[in-house]
Amino acid sequence: MTGYEYVKRLAGDRRVSRDPRQHWPELERIPQDWALNVWVRVVSAFTSYGAEHRRLRNMIAPSFTPRRTEALRPRVQGIVDRLIAELETVPPGEPVDLRARFAYRIPTEVICDLFGVPDDLRAWTLRAIDAVLDTAASPEQARADYADLWACMHALAEAKRAEPGEDMTSDLIAARDGDFRFDEEQLISTLILMIGAGSETAVNLIAKAVLALLTHPDQFALLRSGKATWDDVIDETLRLDGPIMHMPLRYAVEDIDLDGVRIRKGDAIILAFGAAGRDPALNGEDADAFDLTRTEREHLAFGYGVHYCLGAPLARLEASIALPALLDRFPGIRLAVEPGELVPQQSFIANGHQSLPVLLTPAA
Repeated sequence: MTGYEYVKRLAGDRRVSRDPRQHWPELERIPQDWALNVWVRVVSAFTSYGAEHRRLRNMIAPSFTPRRTEALRPRVQGIVDRLIAELETVPPGEPVDLRARFAYRIPTEVICDLFGVPDDLRAWTLRAIDAVLDTAASPEQARADYADLWACMHALAEAKRAEPGEDMTSDLIAARDGDFRFDEEQLISTLILMIGAGSETAVNLIAKAVLALLTHPDQFALLRSGKATWDDVIDETLRLDGPIMHMPLRYAVEDIDLDGVRIRKGDAIILAFGAAGRDPALNGEDADAFDLTRTEREHLAFGYGVHYCLGAPLARLEASIALPALLDRFPGIRLAVEPGELVPQQSFIANGHQSLPVLLTPAA
């Protein structure tokens, strides 16, 4: 489903489940080397339905309240300031990969801090998460990546059992080892969900926003003149180039008649959240244009319904700090390559580029 109306309707329909164990008969035929296994076979709020989904979601939701998200502002600001200081050391005229050196590091450092990932496990954690986003991997590589991710999250859980701290992993373990009915598979699956989804969304949001401004100088001028705001930039980027294209999968709990199209019980459904904002039926015939002056801009970049992204406020916070800080410090920033030379991620999930080479010009 790519149209806004149908994506939204099905995302909010109780007849649509995310639990393949209950509602997708084909699951038993899916091989262990399928590239989307980690997105389907994990057992967490991400792949639960009904009362079980509410129970698991309610357990992690308190960590993403507006108050706790706002409390992360100083930490995010500190990371951004440090990274900009590092960018200032780049020799004039030398291209720098802004994705790797800036957009990627902010959300990943924040989420690793939030989950208390020890320094000696951070490189492994990020490498394992990045690998499962590569949905073009061969079957052999997909099997190895799946096993590596589980091993990594088990290592994180054991490290926090040995030395618990004031972090979300320790909180989850306390619930798992306490009175809360939360088994080890759900613990590991929840870590995969929160650390993976909690970083990639903001990475692509920041990088795509920078790219949009650099390739639309007229819109960049509106921002600089005060005729558009950073909120406009963030929301227009989310609408036009949502950081997550698909979040597989969903399944029909019963037969669904969708305006004459029959989705049968047990059918798998793919909702293209990243495409919904470009639907001309909703945002006009110029829905594929980056326009900061839109009076309305509807999108589903963070999902909809009971599975709406808990980390959406955190992603917005990170972008709202990172973007103005970067472009105020480097007002002459420009692409180091032609836009057509940028290479997309090899991912069915993420909507981003492998790198974002730019040339930096610091303010006087």
